[in-house]
Order: sequence, then C-alpha cells, then structure tokens
Amino acid sequence: MSLSILEIKTPRWAVPLLQPNRIKGAKGGRSSGKSHFTAEALIEEHVINADQQSVCIREIQRSLKFSSKKLLENKIRALGVSHLFEITLTEIRRIGAEGVIIFQGMQDHTADSIKSLEGFDRAWCEEAQRLSHRSIELLAPTIRKPGSELWFSWNPDQPDDAVEILFNDNPDATLVHVNYTDNPWCPEEMIKLAAWQRRTDYERYVHIWEGGYNTKSDAQVFTNWRVDEFTPDKSYGDPMYGIDFGFANDPSCFVRTYIKGNTLYIDKDAGRIGLELDDTAKYFKEHDKWIELYAIRADSARPESISYLKRHGLPKMQGVKKWPGSVEDGVEFIKSFDEIVIHTRCKEMQEEARLYSYKVDKRTGDVQPIIKDDNNHRWDAVRYALQPLITAKSAPRVRSL
Repeated sequence: MSLSILEIKTPRWAVPLLQPNRIKGAKGGRSSGKSHFTAEALIEEHVINADQQSVCIREIQRSLKFSSKKLLENKIRALGVSHLFEITLTEIRRIGAEGVIIFQGMQDHTADSIKSLEGFDRAWCEEAQRLSHRSIELLAPTIRKPGSELWFSWNPDQPDDAVEILFNDNPDATLVHVNYTDNPWCPEEMIKLAAWQRRTDYERYVHIWEGGYNTKSDAQVFTNWRVDEFTPDKSYGDPMYGIDFGFANDPSCFVRTYIKGNTLYIDKDAGRIGLELDDTAKYFKEHDKWIELYAIRADSARPESISYLKRHGLPKMQGVKKWPGSVEDGVEFIKSFDEIVIHTRCKEMQEEARLYSYKVDKRTGDVQPIIKDDNNHRWDAVRYALQPLITAKSAPRVRSL
C-alpha cells in the first residue's frame, strides 16, 4: 500500500501529541474526540510499522465488548486498510508481519505477569481516570523498549487520581485538555445537549462537557455506589423494574434492578424528556425486550398513565404504595445495601448517583437533613422497583423538598 493515500484529518488540539514523547495524554469532556484521534493515530502507526506491538489497557477488562477494540476495527475500515489487518476475537494482527494489538486489564496483572509487555512499543490506557496508583506503578516501568510510549485518554474525575498525579509537573509528558468546543466534527446533537445542560445545571455541565473535576461532597445522598461491568445470571434472581413519569422538562425513565446478597445491581436505564405516553411502551421495549414480561412499578400518583400503559404494551404495570415519609424510607432502604453497583453503560444513572444530594446551608456550608428534589428521576424509579421490600419507619427522618 502506498502511504501517500492514507489521509487522516487531525484536529488542531492534537498537534502537540504528534511529536514523540515518553508519556502523552488527552483529557477533557465528552464528545471532544480524544478516543477517535488516539485510535486513528494507533492504526496509522501500525500501517507504517508492520511489526509494531501495542497493548490497549483498562483498569478492568472483563469483556472486549466494552474495550477500545470495536473503535479500532471501525477506524481500520474507515481508513481503507482492512486488507492489512487480521481481526480475531481477541486481537488485531498485521498480516504478514509481527505487528499486533492486544487488550488487557491492569487488575488481571501481577508484578510477574506484567513482564509479558516489556517488548511492546505502545500502551494506550483508555478511561485512565480509573487506573489505580498500583496499576501505573506496574505499567510505567514495564513499557521500556527504546522509543516506546505510554498514551492516556480520560475524562477527569478527581485531582488526586493516579493519572492526574502522573502528569503533574512531569517533564517527560505531553498533555492536552480538550472539550467538545475544540472538536470540529462534534455532532450538532451533542452541541445542543451541552448548551441545554449549561443552562440548566452548570456544575454538571462543567464536569461532563468541560472536563472539570467531579465535585463530590458530604451532601451526596448515596456514597455506597460504584460503577462496574457485570452480567446478571440466575443467581441474581428476577429483575425488578421501576418507572418514573416525566413532567415538562423531566424525563420519563425506567430502571432494571437486581438484588444479590446485600448488593443492589442496576444494569439498565433509559429515559427521554418529552416522551409522549403513546410512545412510552414502544420506547421502553426498544431498550429492554424483556420489560413487558415482568412486574413494573410506577408512581401511583399517575393512575391514568399506568392504566393506559397496561392496555398498550406493558400489561404488568402497577402503582406503588405511598405513605408519609415513603421517599425517605426508600432512600434509607437503598442506603442499607452493602453496595450499589451501577453498570458502565448506565451513564445517566451514574450522573444521578453523583449529583443526588441533601440541601446545604449556603451561609454555613452545613449539610441539612433535607433531600433536594433534583437529579432523582432514576432514583425514584429505583425506589418504585424496590417498593415491596421497603417498610415504613416511625423513627425521626430526613425531609425531602
């Protein structure tokens, strides 16, 4: 193949990353194009150097379905170089040469097993904000071949994350901060969504779209949650569904939950602002083909909506019982789990977990025993799903606004 016909459009923000350096990083907000640029750069290098060996790293790599492999495959096709690569279930190989791209999780490595990567030329760490200090301490000295590079791409979370510390005042590192406003190919849909979020919730906008740090605080309602990949099996029991109906600018949404041991699992959520009742059953079934087969619990304040959906595609819908303080009792019940595990694909559920909070006194900064009625649509759906297990309490409680 003639390399002159390999054309790759490079955004201006990425120009510093084209120069060789031991450590390179691109961090910032959603829809900035970080992963797309890095994937194209990696494929370009494998076209130029047929013997290059690269590893794509995540902190946890339980399934290639959630790795960068699919993106790399798409770039190979888009760049018209499919004839140069053999794509297997677990690897991408350079045809007729020694080049290979593999995919691994750092949590699977020990000090001995990591040595298998010593001869590799590139390591691309995606979602690098999840990398532990241990993982970086293992990886950095392992990729040691002359001319080798470590690439990192991530959405910032905390200033003391291991990857942030790696780049602090590091003379061997090149770092760019990029957001959707720097991406000349950012979809119009994302630009509109960012503008709406900027108007309605600036703190959330800064974290998601401008790559600001996640401002966690003592005001968070739930602190016993984490994000992970998992696949429910028979040991999880039957799914429990909950629906929260939207009003005006609020989304109508559903969640699918499981309880295993004393852990609450949330593996699916979907919702949309402005979802008409006529379209609700179809929309939910498009996102979960099993939803109509199980009991679905929803806000009993909307009996007419429940009745309609029972007759139009969701026959097992039912309203939940309510009592004075039922919101607070539901919150305390959810807090009683050892862990709440939210699937990696449930992005909006994760954001609500981060932002659902108690009221804070603006004068003193004290957290008040009052739950804010905001960023709670999916949590309301979770409460509805679990309602048969929640009992009324007579003890003093927090209040909800």
